[in-house]
Amino acid sequence: MSNSYEESFSRGRTISLRKYNAIIGIVLFYGFAMNAVMVKYFAEYFSGLPAGAVIVGYFVTAIIGILMSKLSDNPFVSFIGYNLVVIPVGVILAITIHVEGFSAAQIIHAAGLTAFFTVAMMIGSMIWSNFFLKLGRVLFFGLTAIIVVEVVCLVTGIFLPTIWDILVAAVFCGYVGYDWVKAQEDLHTTDNAIDACVGLYLDIINIFIRLLSASSSSSKSSRRN
Repeated sequence: MSNSYEESFSRGRTISLRKYNAIIGIVLFYGFAMNAVMVKYFAEYFSGLPAGAVIVGYFVTAIIGILMSKLSDNPFVSFIGYNLVVIPVGVILAITIHVEGFSAAQIIHAAGLTAFFTVAMMIGSMIWSNFFLKLGRVLFFGLTAIIVVEVVCLVTGIFLPTIWDILVAAVFCGYVGYDWVKAQEDLHTTDNAIDACVGLYLDIINIFIRLLSASSSSSKSSRRN
């Protein structure tokens, strides 16, 4: 029995590439649609929750969700894990948009740019797949540096300029391409398609948040001038 067959047997029946990518698209759309509903109808409620509980709940729930998705070979369990990532992110997103008072125009603009960059990175990664795969280590160190810098700035109260959000968005754009290539090279099963959505969802939502933040900072700067 070949290794490929054994892997297919243990991780579920393989499906066509078209179905595999369709599942990724549907699951991603579901996640963003859920976030949109949370932002539109529950932002005020979420904003009234204790900040400490929200932050702790976010990290605990999201980590559990990621582990459930990555460690399970059952599509249903992986989908539950995906939801455990989408829901806490949606809560944070709803609170942020409500507190910062982003306009509908700013949200739509950031969403449009996010969609453009996401599609561009996916297409680019299919053309230059080897290049994006080689970016893995660079992107990891870049993300690590981002986390360290932002933790230090949060503790010290240092303000980061608008260009920082743009740089962070660029890193996550790179991750979209990298994660898309990795997803395409993985065994084409329903479970793997859902697993791929966890990483891609986090990449895309981070691009959106950073572009939204950058547009808000630019608007405030223009008004001051």
